[in-house]
Amino acid sequence: MHVSASPRRPVRKAAATIAAAVGLTIALSGCASGDDSEPSAKDSNTPTASATASATGAAGQSQDNQCGGKSTDPEASLTRSSEIDIDAPIERVWDVHTDVVKWKKWQDAVLTIERLDSGAFSSTSQFRWTTPVPKSDFAPADTLTITSSVKHVESGTCVIWEGPAKGKAITIDKGTHLWIFTKTDNGTHVHTQESWDAPLLDSLQGADRDAVADMLGGGLDVWLQALKAEVEAPTS
Repeated sequence: MHVSASPRRPVRKAAATIAAAVGLTIALSGCASGDDSEPSAKDSNTPTASATASATGAAGQSQDNQCGGKSTDPEASLTRSSEIDIDAPIERVWDVHTDVVKWKKWQDAVLTIERLDSGAFSSTSQFRWTTPVPKSDFAPADTLTITSSVKHVESGTCVIWEGPAKGKAITIDKGTHLWIFTKTDNGTHVHTQESWDAPLLDSLQGADRDAVADMLGGGLDVWLQALKAEVEAPTS
């Protein structure tokens, strides 16, 4: 993926702006460029997601996680993965996750969302959604418009999509996000991964780079926790 920000804005300020946006947008899947990173262990009794971040590009990555032979870019600037166990049948987890027009009901940061195609969720489905970017010391409040195109889907097993995210302060030319669902003895294990690849991110070092990586990954945890809460909630 390629991220562009105002050329007049210093690198640290631009990075902080990106990080502020990511905390909301990456959680909602489909705006950032996906990439394999080393998955972390997850205790099924723990209600929160467990994630692993990497700020070293391809280091520690594996292409074992694929959907129809498609996966995320192993050479991205920053990588992130997260996973969680959900106490519900895989069919319900899958249905909630892929019923994208209802994301707005259980994801606070989804302002609007619409399917751009009709019929069953498939490898040709597209959807467009918006998410807010909060005001910060470095940029005014903004809204990202994200257009996601499904590249492959295997019902109840995996899905991968990609697409651009556009705002006034931040533009993501291409993003990829992979999701894998596995049946377990107690329900469903969900693994997700993505990464960002951009010259701006390559220029960051040390604490700045670590901070952006942490912000990137935090959203994945939030997404999975919200998915777990929605799926496990009692149904009327």
